[in-house]
Amino acid sequence: MLLELFTIIAPVAICALIGYIWSLRGFTFDVDQITRLVTYIGTPCLVFTTLTNVEIDPDTFTEMAVATATTIVLFTIVGAIILKMFGMNQQNYLPPMVWANMGNMGLPLCLFAFGAEGLALAITYFAVDVAMLFSFGVAFSAGAFSLKRFLQLPFIYAVIAALVFALGGFEVPRWIANTSELLGGLTIPLMLIMLGVSLAGLKVANMKRATALSALRLIMGFGVGWIVAYAFGFEGAARGVLIMQAAMPVAVYNYLFAMRYNRAPDEVAGMIVISTAMSFLTLPLLLWYVL
Repeated sequence: MLLELFTIIAPVAICALIGYIWSLRGFTFDVDQITRLVTYIGTPCLVFTTLTNVEIDPDTFTEMAVATATTIVLFTIVGAIILKMFGMNQQNYLPPMVWANMGNMGLPLCLFAFGAEGLALAITYFAVDVAMLFSFGVAFSAGAFSLKRFLQLPFIYAVIAALVFALGGFEVPRWIANTSELLGGLTIPLMLIMLGVSLAGLKVANMKRATALSALRLIMGFGVGWIVAYAFGFEGAARGVLIMQAAMPVAVYNYLFAMRYNRAPDEVAGMIVISTAMSFLTLPLLLWYVL
């Protein structure tokens, strides 16, 4: 079991460490350009390739999507109540309590833990989570909803295209399948390296509060994931993926939005760094539980 846990965690940690050391050495890494590459090319291709190759009951995808939305709603309710109890600013601290790093960390962990089926289910969680982030999450931070921003998410169209082929019983042309598989393959390594680079550039502010909120995020994530998985009757890979994705640390995207809308970016950065460090310590226990 220890060897199996190490096999799952090691690739994720090593890739993130490469990015971290790369940044510390002062080597050039254009985060903005890599983010665009991953967002507009890599991720849509990974989504399309995974969803057209894996054989999973469509009802399972639907249930995972609904379960994901349920976790987001519960995160919002629980987080808002706790922040209100301690008199903390909702617009500053609620988004990082709700949206976790289910892309950079969650996708590779689910892939290594549960194989192609786990990646497909994790992508379903990822798709719903990001869609809600770029609609409700950004609207909450900015104070206004932008339909245009939501419709610019390229992975949405990748999901639609994949469903057309899957539900219509059409075979994906080989040249399209090969191209999307090749481009999708760059997504997870770049995500992890970018995570390491991002962590190296973030500074912790208000250590005490960041530590408390980080611990709360991880505990809340596991608790909500477990409750929702139980309520939906999930077993096997579906149960493991839902709990793991829900229990991920604070997403780096939260820092970008905090910077853009001036929502305590230094403290959000601290939550990202500390929650990620904590998660690498708790991952063996989390994986041991779900496997």
